[in-house]
Amino acid sequence: MMREFVYIQAGKAIGASTSRVVFRHILPNVMPIIIIFFTVSIAGMILGEAALSFLGFGVPPPQPSWGGMLSQEGRANMLMAPWLSLWPGLALSVVVYGVNMFGDAVRDILDPRLRGGVGRYSNVKKKVKIKSSK
Repeated sequence: MMREFVYIQAGKAIGASTSRVVFRHILPNVMPIIIIFFTVSIAGMILGEAALSFLGFGVPPPQPSWGGMLSQEGRANMLMAPWLSLWPGLALSVVVYGVNMFGDAVRDILDPRLRGGVGRYSNVKKKVKIKSSK
């Protein structure tokens, strides 16, 4: 699919090696997809571990786990002390959200299609100018 793009055919036409075409043209265009897949996978693994620990199949009880905290103390004392389930659930949500937002920010920085565009973080400083009144 990628090998049929015009810039790859042009690179091969001028005699560029396969490794040069891969590292110079294909990898920069595929990297944002890899980054998003990686960060979504990390968030899914965190949620999967928490779900397994909540069901009792994850990390054994002496070691701390957010799913174990929600399952053991959280369910037993939910009506008398709701913060025992609130804080681990909130921490789990914040970490998963943070991992996803970090991956999205890294994708915005490294995406070659956004270079020079509005989504690029390094161009924000250049476009925002503070006018001083004299």
